[in-house]
Amino acid sequence: MSSPYTPVFAAGDWRCVSGQIGLTTEGLAEDFGGQLDDVLANLDKLLGEHGLRRDQVAKTTVFLTDMGDYAELNERYVAFFGEHRPARSAIAVAALPLDALVEVEAWVYVGE
Repeated sequence: MSSPYTPVFAAGDWRCVSGQIGLTTEGLAEDFGGQLDDVLANLDKLLGEHGLRRDQVAKTTVFLTDMGDYAELNERYVAFFGEHRPARSAIAVAALPLDALVEVEAWVYVGE
């Protein structure tokens, strides 16, 4: 059976990147920081596979199972994006797939 969604969907000058969790070949890290690092690595890999760059990310949505992780999110998020600061929403959710602690989706602008 094929996947029920597209990891990156083209819509005109926009690329919609489906939510990424921190799943690796070893599974999910046990702690929030490890999962978030893996989420951002997965996002970066997916962007690269589609000829996209971090500095083209215009908007992200971050889903957290614990808002107590918000400060750590900010630290690692800034380290990942550097001076490029896309718009962002952070939303508390009851649960995520595979019991992940964090998920990030992105909107990428590829126009002029």
